[in-house]
Amino acid sequence: MFVVLLKPAAARARAGDFLAGHKAWLEQGLADGVFALWGSLKPDGGGAILVRGLDRAALMARIAEDPFVSGGVVTPEVIEIAPARAEPRLDFLLGDA
Repeated sequence: MFVVLLKPAAARARAGDFLAGHKAWLEQGLADGVFALWGSLKPDGGGAILVRGLDRAALMARIAEDPFVSGGVVTPEVIEIAPARAEPRLDFLLGDA
């Protein structure tokens, strides 16, 4: 399982130019069953995505397809988590260990 941090980058002012594509990219990840959750980073902007069911190589390829990444709006940082225990409603996340 991974947490992907999308940190504001040099071209952050151009986010509007890439917003529709970025949203479509997020929705595709949800539809594909690999993005479990996403949201904004507070207070400085950017975003975070909880990713499951991909290996690092497949995740990096998917990240490269994000228009915000290719457009220089954000810089991705990938953090890998080896889930060990979860609250019972989140047990489905343990399968990524």
